[in-house]
Amino acid sequence: MKYHRIDNQLFIENRRKLSQRLQLGSVAILHSNDILPTNADGTFPFKQNSDLLYLSGVDQEESILLLAPDFPDPKLREVLFVRETNEEIAIWEGHKLTKKGAKDTSGIETVKWLEDFDKVLYTILAESQNIYLPSNEHIRNASVVETSNDRFIKKCKEAFPLYNYQRLTPIIYDLRMIKSDIEIKLLEHACHITDQGFRRILEATAPGVWEYEVEAEYAHVFLSNRSRGFAYAPIIAGGANACVLHYVENNQQLRDGDLLLMDVGAEYANYNADMTRTIPVSGKFTKRQKAIYNAVLRVKTRATEMLRPGTVIPEYHKEVGLLMQEELVELGLIDRTDIKNQNPDWPAYKKYFMHGTSHHLGLDVHDVGSVYRKIEVGMVFTVEPGIYIREEGIGIRLEDDIVVTKTGQKNLMGNIPIHAEEIEDLMNERHR
Repeated sequence: MKYHRIDNQLFIENRRKLSQRLQLGSVAILHSNDILPTNADGTFPFKQNSDLLYLSGVDQEESILLLAPDFPDPKLREVLFVRETNEEIAIWEGHKLTKKGAKDTSGIETVKWLEDFDKVLYTILAESQNIYLPSNEHIRNASVVETSNDRFIKKCKEAFPLYNYQRLTPIIYDLRMIKSDIEIKLLEHACHITDQGFRRILEATAPGVWEYEVEAEYAHVFLSNRSRGFAYAPIIAGGANACVLHYVENNQQLRDGDLLLMDVGAEYANYNADMTRTIPVSGKFTKRQKAIYNAVLRVKTRATEMLRPGTVIPEYHKEVGLLMQEELVELGLIDRTDIKNQNPDWPAYKKYFMHGTSHHLGLDVHDVGSVYRKIEVGMVFTVEPGIYIREEGIGIRLEDDIVVTKTGQKNLMGNIPIHAEEIEDLMNERHR
């Protein structure tokens, strides 16, 4: 891995919390993600199952974690299985975890090769009544690919039909919503790398530059700082492209007078930053652009203050919508008649601000967890209002990553320039 090894106390503590939530006489089994094929003999870059990573720190394929917290033999209460490596694998594929390496990474004392999995599983099941298995239960999951966990669910239920099967996912999702100090530091580091990328862009952006050249500058900075790269497909949208919410072609030339919306974030140690900034291509906002920009910034500032313990996200989104409604009235984009005659299920402000304001952030960019659970200290959210005026070719979104604290909020992107005047000053330093 490019990143520095994570303190294994994170995974030891995560397993402890999970084990406390399992019924007596239980075993939980989690598999790593597969390496997915492209075409011919090609493969996509490997991305670990985030639940397995959360509990073990193991960041390679063909790995299995088995937890049986009250099994009579303490040595079998936590067992990690990894692929046995050899000289040929080292030559063709590079370093794979040894048993010692897996132990050091995870903090798990008992590490075995994959070939021992069935034998150990049968031993543990002989003293168990409940089998906890994970699945992807994210509310926006749209995958049609059968995962290794999916395959094991089918195999396990067929081989052991008389056990009591339980959903592991709600427990893990519940735990993952609250970030530990170690996790917050990893997220903060991903944000720091993103900051470096953005500052480089402020120097490099000018009329005539292509969107993909901006993307390349970010990639250079991210990879130079031990990041695997982008946390998600970057949106580098000049001019009217910014009004396409998921624009990822990044293939147009930037023009004088246009704005450049950039929704990007660095990944570090599988933790993700998620930033959006909008800058003037020429280095100076027009009066109209600045008025819209500052409206978005005001909504973002107030929305951030509203992320407090006890708040529920659906209600929060409604309140942020009312803030945006007033800004749109001031900008002349909607009027009181529009509001009076609006469809309550699609308020008038939705014409120019059609997406949500915040989502959980962590090991996944749209991190797991219920939006109906009240906000608690230690949760991490994005805050990302925007205004998109297709008839004017203007799209502005601003986004930071926020930790909810006992005394308020901590902005993990607090050092990244966001005020219009600061951005103009930094962009124009290149000409002095």
